Amino acid sequence: MPKPSTTLRKKLVRKIDWRLLPILGALYSISLIFNARVAGMGQDLALNVGDRYTIALVVFFPTYFLFELPSNIVLHKVGSANWLAFIALSWGAVMIGQGFVTNWQTLAVCRALLGFFEAGFFPGCMQKRLGGIYLVAVGVGGIANILAYGIMQMEGVGGLRGWQWIFVLEGILTCVVAIWAWWLILDFPDKAAKQGFLTEHQADWVLRRIEEDRGDSEADPLTWAKFFKHPGDLKLWAFCTLFMSTTVPVYAFSYFTPVILLGMGYSAGVANALTAPPAIVAMITAFAWAWIGDKYTIRPPIIAIQSIICLVGLMLVAYVKNNGVRYFGLFLGIMGCQGNVPAILTYQANNIRMQSKRSVASALQIGFGAIGGIVASTVFRQRDAPEYVFYTLAVLVATSLYFRRMNKKADRQLAAGETVDPIEGQVGFRYTI
Repeated sequence: MPKPSTTLRKKLVRKIDWRLLPILGALYSISLIFNARVAGMGQDLALNVGDRYTIALVVFFPTYFLFELPSNIVLHKVGSANWLAFIALSWGAVMIGQGFVTNWQTLAVCRALLGFFEAGFFPGCMQKRLGGIYLVAVGVGGIANILAYGIMQMEGVGGLRGWQWIFVLEGILTCVVAIWAWWLILDFPDKAAKQGFLTEHQADWVLRRIEEDRGDSEADPLTWAKFFKHPGDLKLWAFCTLFMSTTVPVYAFSYFTPVILLGMGYSAGVANALTAPPAIVAMITAFAWAWIGDKYTIRPPIIAIQSIICLVGLMLVAYVKNNGVRYFGLFLGIMGCQGNVPAILTYQANNIRMQSKRSVASALQIGFGAIGGIVASTVFRQRDAPEYVFYTLAVLVATSLYFRRMNKKADRQLAAGETVDPIEGQVGFRYTI
């Protein structure tokens, strides 16, 4: 079957992207507890007493970590559309429930349930255009901060506080989008053809493109033997720790940016509104870095540059007294860490094969991201940032040297007419550096 022309291929990719990216990006978001805290929840639930706020943050992550892989297994059995829509509808319902909590203990229970339901969402999206999905979510999150500012003006309507309306209305919006998503989200290309979104010819080309790229377009069921085998690949743990290092500042900024802005003297409403511009700019710059990475097929240099940008931003926020400079530091810090989330996910996705291995690897990686969230919620200090960045750079150097050595070895064998040792179980596969 002949390949479609370059123009038709680009048109097909855009068609798939526009179908999937907006809806998946709109669904994925971090819980809005940080917006609600500065809108009065902290006072009403006495979250400033002891470690209550920290506990409410932390309880999200154990369930998020523990149910990452089980949720991914269920997704493969029931299909992306069914599972992603169900868990999004479920956490939307929990968000609505958070609007009616009357004590911090109930809030903590809701947070744990959110972790349970959100656990499978991001790995499920990794089969799609993960970078675009995450960055759309970052931009939508920025808009949600502006929306939260507007919702706060409903203080007292129906006997509810502004922070309660934030949870209720954005929870309802999540449920509506989740129901809509069930109709829009597509499973693997062959099923998309059965649903009429792609022609048989288009679906066949997408499958062949995946097969030519990494040789794993066919289903590769995750068995217990594979479950215990794949973690023996040390690369997976390197990718996990890279991801954890970048999620520490991601969660730190997400949870504490409004609090930092309150400390600068802004009101709760203005603090919420001011969290939006850094997120929106981060989405734009991250797309730019992703475009450069794809165009020149490079990953580690992009991750390293963004890590350094994040470090500079953290240092400005931590040590500079001028509020204007500190706010600029928020821009840099959020740009660097948010851009590195899809960059590191893509770095892993480019350098492993087999669907079963991807399931295990993505669950481990996102699980380690949850550990980063625990660190950010409990012990992370801005002055510790250089340690995380230096560790990230060290792992990048180590993986890059290993990947380069393996690629050169395979190229050398091919040039000499020798039997080429397969990389990741496939002859012709090369690591992306």
